[in-house]
Amino acid sequence: MKILTFDVEEWFHVLDHGSTKNEKQWQNFDYRLDANIDSVLQILDKYNQKATFFCLGWLTKNHKHIVKRLDTLGYEIGTHSNLHQLVYEQNITEFRNDLDTSIKSLEDITGKKVRAYRAPGFSIKEENRWVFEELLSHGIEVDCSVFPAKRAHGGFRTFGAAEPVKIATNIGTIKEFPMSIDEVLMQKVVYAGGGYFRFFPYSMIRYFMDRSQYAMTYFHPHDFDAGRPIIGDLSPLKKFKASVGLKKALSKLETLISEYDFIDLDEAMKRVDWDFVKTIDLPERRKKQRLSNQIMLKDSYQNERRKHI
Repeated sequence: MKILTFDVEEWFHVLDHGSTKNEKQWQNFDYRLDANIDSVLQILDKYNQKATFFCLGWLTKNHKHIVKRLDTLGYEIGTHSNLHQLVYEQNITEFRNDLDTSIKSLEDITGKKVRAYRAPGFSIKEENRWVFEELLSHGIEVDCSVFPAKRAHGGFRTFGAAEPVKIATNIGTIKEFPMSIDEVLMQKVVYAGGGYFRFFPYSMIRYFMDRSQYAMTYFHPHDFDAGRPIIGDLSPLKKFKASVGLKKALSKLETLISEYDFIDLDEAMKRVDWDFVKTIDLPERRKKQRLSNQIMLKDSYQNERRKHI
């Protein structure tokens, strides 16, 4: 099972950087998403390839036509948050408001239920596992945020599984499609997305793909922008990560799609026999009253959204 997904954001949505951290600062940069989306969609159309697009709610204010276009073309749309902030830097209220805004704004455009989520930077860790309960409370059925290895933005190293699983919480169970990993020199690495895909030679990516029964990809439109600007005050390491492999990335993507059979998240959900996958128990420790409030929030939100869609 090989799943094709894209995280739709602008080139300046750099995490954990002072000059690109909030919506006001983003006004200082030129938009490049239209051309980058065009490049991706041309390849998908050429190979009649489905994919899932995790979109920022922010897009509905600045790139509404892109969300409409993806929906009109029949692509599945999930949420990638509203304002692309690291989850582990948010408290529960901040996360809840951001998630709520993203879901409602995307549903306003598509008229369809948003049921999938991916955290910016895969920033769900052991310490903020309460996120899974918040996702369930907002009607999210499937998450694609777990990075089961060491990562600059945290990673969930104790998660264990790099395969579809169910996550059990205090208020229900959510389906999880984590990032797929392999090993290089006894180190766990991701190979099928972002800077990793741009960095590794295609021969190595093919090697990893050939031996993987499960592969979850994550690409950004700006991964394929050979003329992408690089923010001047980034550290040398971040500049390298932002620029490595940009010139060849689009042709690598086309080769990848031409050589392998990919499905979108919706089809992957249907193919997994959820009665037989592993269940990972991640209850958030909370007082009984807080749990009661969470359940009430879930019921209230579901009722409200039925009216909304």
